[in-house]
Amino acid sequence: MLRDRFQNLLLLDCQTQAEYHEDHLCGAVLMPLQEISLRVGELDLWRRGVVVAYCRTGRRSHIVARYLAERGFHCVRSVAGGIEACRADEAGEALC
Repeated sequence: MLRDRFQNLLLLDCQTQAEYHEDHLCGAVLMPLQEISLRVGELDLWRRGVVVAYCRTGRRSHIVARYLAERGFHCVRSVAGGIEACRADEAGEALC
């Protein structure tokens, strides 16, 4: 799991609130793509930390990761394939 590998890690959920309530990763902070430009200041403590953004399929989190990187966040990643990819491989070692 990501949290096992990185102690100082922010899991940033970019889904809508309805999607978040349906399925999200434990410990994630909800900040929907539609709100990122208004709420980016809430993430200032993470500018030098590790931020891993995710959504359902990876499209919105990719946009958020790029947005944060352009604003000076040093280590921002997007989960390719989103939460669906995390949940897809039950037998092997899942990413999330």
